[in-house]
Amino acid sequence: MNIQSEVEFFADLGLVDKARFIVRLMCEIAEEGKAGGPGGGEARLKFVNEINSRLARFTYQMLSEDPARPQDDVVIRMLLATRADKDAERIVQNAYRRVLNTFESFDTTVLLNTH
Repeated sequence: MNIQSEVEFFADLGLVDKARFIVRLMCEIAEEGKAGGPGGGEARLKFVNEINSRLARFTYQMLSEDPARPQDDVVIRMLLATRADKDAERIVQNAYRRVLNTFESFDTTVLLNTH
C-alpha cells in the first residue's frame, strides 16, 4: 500500500467524508479484532481498543475544528506504518482495505450548524 497516495486521498475528502471514512474504519477494525487469527486475544483487543480510541478522538477534534488535532497525514501514516506487531499491522491494513474498496465520497463539505 502506498502511504503517500493514501495521505493524498484522505486529504482530498471533505470534512464529513473524512469523518465517515474514519468511523467506518473504526467499525472494520473492531470486526477485524473480533475475527481472531494469530496472536494473543487480550493483546489484540487492547490494540483495537487503543487505536479506536485514538480515531474517535481524532474524529471528535476534526468535527469540532480543534486546531490542536493531529494533521491528516500524521493519522494516515500512524495507521498504515509498518509495525513490529504484525497482528496489529494486519488488523489495520485489512480493515483499511475493506473501507477503501467500498467507500463512496459524497463530496459533503458542509455541516448545518444548528445551535
